[in-house]
Amino acid sequence: MHCIFQKFIDLLSIAENPADFSEAMATAAAAFELSSFAYLALPDTVKGKPRLISTYPPQWTAHYLKLGYQRIDPIITEAIQTPEPFRWGIDVLSSGYSPAQRQLMDEAPEFGIRIGFTVQIHDGLGPVAALTFATDHRKLPFEDCVDSHARVLQLMAMYFHAHVRRKLANNHIVDGTSLSSREFQCLEWASQGKSAWETGQILGISRHTVASYLSSAKDKLRVRTVLQAVSKLAAAKRA
Repeated sequence: MHCIFQKFIDLLSIAENPADFSEAMATAAAAFELSSFAYLALPDTVKGKPRLISTYPPQWTAHYLKLGYQRIDPIITEAIQTPEPFRWGIDVLSSGYSPAQRQLMDEAPEFGIRIGFTVQIHDGLGPVAALTFATDHRKLPFEDCVDSHARVLQLMAMYFHAHVRRKLANNHIVDGTSLSSREFQCLEWASQGKSAWETGQILGISRHTVASYLSSAKDKLRVRTVLQAVSKLAAAKRA
């Protein structure tokens, strides 16, 4: 147990993007024989977009977000109203649904999401978030894991949320585009005339990794050169 948790914390500490965070949680979940997970953080505003990091089938998550299911999802509603983690699914939460909610819950099993265990996060610092471990059907390993490790899973959810909030929720905006902390750092050092090698020495990463972050930043900002990206950074600071 200690080794699983320590590896999870180590992966969180070096995670820089949603894919890294997904890998960290997926690795820990697999060690507990949990097949899939979904982390959903609700936006601060009505028009804001939720943050979803998940190993659910992408067809389902795209469908879920496209239809704005987070606004009617009975699991999210329960998470907002309930202070303790809870189970849901077959014969657990089935009554009192609206037609739209019932449609959502009828569609989810088609994508292997039939029962789950949800941990809600109320940290007082922003929108509510919830992390759910789900499976296709009532398997003994899933039941045993929840019975034996509910508090550990809750702690993992809290750590996950804290790291995501620190590293992703505060992404820097340049020209209306959100950059990761590393992309922004590399671009900022470039704006001060630092080479990729020098930036790597400052940040403790390789020259090639710096170049990769700068390339990613250029792609996001839709420019061809680092100089053009730096110009957009400068304009953003003046705004």
